[in-house]
This record gives sequence, structure tokens and C-alpha cells, in this order.
Amino acid sequence: MAENPLPSQPPLQRPTHPSAPPAASDSRPEGAPAPGEPRAIGTEPVPPTPTARPQPPTALKGAALLQALDAEIEAELEEAFAGADSKSLLGPVGPGAQPLAAPASQPGGGKKGTVVSIGRDGVFLDVGGRSQGVLPLEQFPDGPPAVGAVIDVHIEGYDGANGLLVLNRKGAAQSVDWNTVAEGMIVEARVTGHGQAGLQVEVNGIRGFIPISQIELFRIEDLGPYVNQKLTCIVTEASPSDRNLVLSRRALLQQERDEQKQKLMAELAPGQIRSGVVRNVKPFGAFIDLGGVDGLLPVGEISWARVENPEDVLKVGQRVDVQVTRIDPETKKLTLSMKQLQASPWDDVLDRYGVGSTITGKVTRLTEFGAFVQLEPGIEGLIHISEMATRRIGKVTEVVKLGQEVTVQVLKVDPAQRRLSLSLKALQRQAEESARQAEEAAAAEAEANAPPPKPVKRLSNLKGGLGGGSGGKGLFG
Repeated sequence: MAENPLPSQPPLQRPTHPSAPPAASDSRPEGAPAPGEPRAIGTEPVPPTPTARPQPPTALKGAALLQALDAEIEAELEEAFAGADSKSLLGPVGPGAQPLAAPASQPGGGKKGTVVSIGRDGVFLDVGGRSQGVLPLEQFPDGPPAVGAVIDVHIEGYDGANGLLVLNRKGAAQSVDWNTVAEGMIVEARVTGHGQAGLQVEVNGIRGFIPISQIELFRIEDLGPYVNQKLTCIVTEASPSDRNLVLSRRALLQQERDEQKQKLMAELAPGQIRSGVVRNVKPFGAFIDLGGVDGLLPVGEISWARVENPEDVLKVGQRVDVQVTRIDPETKKLTLSMKQLQASPWDDVLDRYGVGSTITGKVTRLTEFGAFVQLEPGIEGLIHISEMATRRIGKVTEVVKLGQEVTVQVLKVDPAQRRLSLSLKALQRQAEESARQAEEAAAAEAEANAPPPKPVKRLSNLKGGLGGGSGGKGLFG
């Protein structure tokens, strides 16, 4: 470094900051001019070196935390409102505009919040990431939740004045007016009247309409019972300019049903026993609602006894216990059974119907190859056409009729396959053999008991012949 050509000068005193306290003693080096004294000729004043004002360590740490918190909240808001434009988030701007517009819940805004406190008008939740939100207390008609409860919520907006996220409980009705109502919102509607086309309703002072096809998941005949009821619905059409508001309760019910179905399908497994409600009865069986999932109960699985008409056994709205027998992995369709929960009459069938035993039953079905005979509820046997009679026949109806009482002989029992082979011919052969034996026995008995034949009396006074001693001389001279 080049040497300084100027004569050595005493070090300059750094100017004191106006806000700094006065020095306790004069600590300037020897020979340095006092403040206000003239400097030596040939010396240039050296400007003070600008330095940053020292900050306390606690202030630096607090600023860093605030910056990190702001960045975290901003990231959460960007994630929650991804795809939403500024108009839908901020609402109208200008005199009389609402400070917070509650937009419809955006995809991806679903979160789980933990209740931290209960206010006079709202429930405060921690939604993670040091973010808190508020839920209207009116969204809890059964009473406020307990502190620590976990609730599914949607983020609807951000209250900058209070630094809180505006939340909406999943599935809860929102308070709306013509400035905030939008399609997809869940609202509470009070039914004020009805007509042939549907229900007239009122939503927070706004008149609306629910078409008859959008009230329930099933067809409705009488709308009278709905009057003065409060229904939770989804807004399907909203036109503030035309004052047109159309709602759907069916869409909300279907949405809830789909959620329940997904949850229930993950829990179901073959062999489980469930309680359900009969929703519909058809000639081939009945549809049972297990709580979001419908399963088919075939007519053959209703009872061990033969059921000709399911309506004779099941009624719509009846609660029944069923067993899940099959789940189709592709279509997710369920097959159910009621008879599997009942004791099977085939378990001890050999004790009641041994081979060779004779039993009386009723003809329940006729086919080309034979007739089915019910021996008891749940137990049927087959009389093959070859076992109908000892003679050759062309049709089953030549021997038996539907509903006829017949006495048959058990030829074969297969409990594993639940099959019984019966015969009429065997009993007919026995009857014929018994008849033949009876005839032979009767003939033998009649022969044994018959009186002996009477002896033949010989006549000795007949003239002529070989008995005379005259040799015929007396007869012919």
C-alpha cells in the first residue's frame, strides 16, 4: 500500500449520534481538537463512516418469525384458493361493498380443524401451520362442539382485519343474500308451499324453488308433509338479476350417500352380518340398504323354505339382518342372504329321512324330467320321470298334479349337495308285489280250506254191460 504523503494526523473522533447519551469523560486522543475548535491548516475533514444502527437480538428474532409466519400463511392461502380469481375472493369493491365475500368452497380447500375455543358467535379452530379460523356458531344446531374436537371444514375467505380464516363446516348451511349466493353453496331452506312441480322455499328472505325430482332420492307422491320443514340443499341455479334461485336436496343426499358408500365399501367383507332396510321388492328378490350401499337379496336367499313371491315375506321399510355373501370387485355390487342366518334343515336330514323310508309330501314343481316334492319347509326331493310309475309314461302330468299330496320312498340322500332322490315306482312295485303275494296267499288258503270231493256211487243193477253172468245171453236170447 502507498504511503500517505500527508503529515500524520491524530485520529478523528467519530461524531456522536444525536440520540446517543453524552459521554461520561473526554476520551479523544492526545492532540485532537475539541469539538468546535478549528482544525489545523492542511487537514481535510473526514466524513463519518455510515454504519447500520445496531438492533437488539430479540428484535431481529421477532422480525424473522413474523416474516416466516407471513410466508407460511401466504402459502396456505395460495393452496386453499388455487384456481380462484380475485373477484370471487374479494367480492365487490366500492361504497357499500361487503368487507368479506364468502365465495363457494374451492377444490382443495378441505381441511381438518381442531377446536381451540368457543366464542359468543363463533367457534375458533386451529387448522395447522399456526393458522386459526372461525366457524359460525349457527352451524352447530345440536350445540357447540367440545374443545379439542376435530371438524372437517372448507376455507371460504380471509378476514384481514382480525387475521382469521373464514371457515365453513363441511356440509353445513351458509348464510347468504343476493350479493353472495352462488351455485354450489349449501343453504338451509324453509318450505313455504308446494305445487305439482315442486316446493316453494325461502332462503334467508330469498324466494327459491325445489323441483319435485330434486327433493328425495326416490319418487314422491305427496308434498304436503314437507311444508314448514327446513331442508338443507345445494344451490344449482342462482341469478340475482332475474331473482331466480333453484335448489336441490337430492344432489346433497346423493353426495352424502356416495361418501357413505365409499366408507362402507372399504369396511365390508364377505361373511359379515349387517342390518339394513328393505328399499324395494321385486319378483326376483329385494334390495336392502345397508346405510349408503344397496345389496341384492335374491329370492332363493330369503328363506330355506321356497318363496314364490317375496312380497309375502318382505315389506318396504322393514329392517332385516342379512349376511354379505359376495362382493363384485369390479361393479361393487353386493349379494346378501337371510337364510344363512337361519339353521339349515339339511344339517340333520339323515336323521329324519333315511334311505328306504316312506314319507308324504306336496308336489311344488313340475318339469319335463320329473316333479319336486316338498317334504318340509326347506327340504325338497326330486321324483325322476323314470321313478314315476312301473309303466312307461310320456309326461309327468300323467301321474301327478301340482299341489297333489303324494307318498314317496327315499332312494338317496346327499346332504352336501342338498339333494333327495324319491320314487313312486318303488312303492308301486311294493304294492303290486304285495297284491300278488296276497292273491297267492288267498288262493292257497282257499284251496286248503276247500271241502273234500264227494265219492262217486257205482250202480250194480244195470242191465247189459259186462257185469252180467249170462254173458249177454239173457238179454239177447
